[in-house]
Amino acid sequence: MPTNNSCIVTYSPAYTIVPTYECFNRCTYCNFRTEPGQSPWMTLLAAESVLKQLQGENVCEILILSGEVHPRSPKREAWLQRIYDLCELALAMGFLPHTNVGPLSWEEMQKLKNVNVSMGLMLEQLTPALLNTVHRHAPSKLPQVRLQQLQWAGELQIPFTTGLLLGIGETPDDWWETLAAISQLHQRYHHIQEVILQPHSPGHQQSFDAPPFDPHQLPEVIAKARQILPPDITIQIPPNLVKDDRWLLACIEAGARDLGGIGPKDEVNPDYPHVQEQALREILHSGGWELVPRSPVYPQFDQWLSEKLQKAVKQWRNV
Repeated sequence: MPTNNSCIVTYSPAYTIVPTYECFNRCTYCNFRTEPGQSPWMTLLAAESVLKQLQGENVCEILILSGEVHPRSPKREAWLQRIYDLCELALAMGFLPHTNVGPLSWEEMQKLKNVNVSMGLMLEQLTPALLNTVHRHAPSKLPQVRLQQLQWAGELQIPFTTGLLLGIGETPDDWWETLAAISQLHQRYHHIQEVILQPHSPGHQQSFDAPPFDPHQLPEVIAKARQILPPDITIQIPPNLVKDDRWLLACIEAGARDLGGIGPKDEVNPDYPHVQEQALREILHSGGWELVPRSPVYPQFDQWLSEKLQKAVKQWRNV
């Protein structure tokens, strides 16, 4: 049973807005994307209508999660501007934006920093072997490209979330190598808030024919990750992908302390509905844990934000 000083598990009361599902990558395990040109872009008017309904619903984080428009596409600039405008709208309506839209240029990251309290990008795995399998048709999944994002986020002082996708053809040694790379960058820039350990969970849209990652392995992976990562990085697991309550508690006992954004729908894993707050609270309480909401930026990073963003965050800190 955890002690009173370490019995807290956090989550972010969140809602996901998707500017577009179109993506030029074709990762074989993806259950999110549509072909370029086949997903209408969300308008600001539609987003405003959604956000109005969320006001007063205790939603703090607006996760802007998008498919990727090719860096050389003539639509790239308009795509980024739409993301920026959606973040600005969310801020104006009293929410805290967190953007995760794939690899960005330095200038694009710098621009989005002005309207985001934090940002994110999954490393997934750094092994180049996956470029011959699940990432064969996914140009932006080059390990060096994604690692570069983490470095730029550090240089730009952007509070950042990253993570691993487990069970897509990598080896355990690949996990430790990827975690070590995250650790090294964090020790240089001190900018990583969370590392997500996400088990591959098959969905109806993917072509990747592989079993789900065994959630019974997760506690062992978490325990090892906890040894590799600095103590000020929080380990996050998605509770909707760990179906067994006992193993969810085992993951927390092993060192996971955050359950990510909890909202109406998991856009990345649409076949796996989110476990809602009250149900999670009861599961955790049975193991002696307390579920506590958090904002998408951790307090130690507040000073990195602009005055305008700090003011928006302070309003939530005082709720």
